[in-house]
Amino acid sequence: MGAYERQVYKEIQEWRSKVLKRSGLFNQLSKKAQTKVNSYIPEKAHTVISDSIKKMIKAILVGSDITTKKRQPYDVSLYARDKLLKEKLASYRKTAVVEGAGTGAGGIFLGLADFPLLLSIKMKFLFEAAAIYGYNTKVYEERLFLLHIFQLAFSSDEMRKETFNVLENWEREKDRLADMDWRVFQQEYRDHIDLVKLLQLVPGFGAIVGAYANHSLLDKLGETAMNAYRMRYIKDLSLS
Repeated sequence: MGAYERQVYKEIQEWRSKVLKRSGLFNQLSKKAQTKVNSYIPEKAHTVISDSIKKMIKAILVGSDITTKKRQPYDVSLYARDKLLKEKLASYRKTAVVEGAGTGAGGIFLGLADFPLLLSIKMKFLFEAAAIYGYNTKVYEERLFLLHIFQLAFSSDEMRKETFNVLENWEREKDRLADMDWRVFQQEYRDHIDLVKLLQLVPGFGAIVGAYANHSLLDKLGETAMNAYRMRYIKDLSLS
């Protein structure tokens, strides 16, 4: 293991501690406020989110055109992979910000349209991340791994710990995973969507809120994806 890999290993341990740490009081209070706001959001909004997630998971598990991303060769360094991932994240984040501002400016109906669009952007980014770190998403188990990264980024304390354990011990855990429970997946995602994201549906706030929220959510997914794939890459490296 080289100097850069040792540095990354240390960063992964710090990230691990952050992921497994219980949410602070502020986040817990925000969660209560979010639950209250959820009760005022039209049922149509919840239906759009649920249907979008159900269709997304089904498309990913059966395979889709997204899986055709070209993988980086095995001899590419971890440093180069990390650099490329950050460049891709910046590009996807910019797309998400523009899309969030545009749909947010249109009030509740266009705000609703943002949810499936943002899901699509997030998933395309994750397929890019898998290819960058050399994993073949044409293989079913790799698509399951990808969905677990998404779930890790946007879930409750309890589910986050459970999902992290699956990713950290993937070689052992993958054999018992046959599918992804879309109901649990969508519930965790919907409940985790930031309070500020829900405010995107409110006329007058939408454009600013939509841009900020999408920037923040892409950053969260980017950090999670990079460290999850780094963790697996270094473990695979040590076994080779």
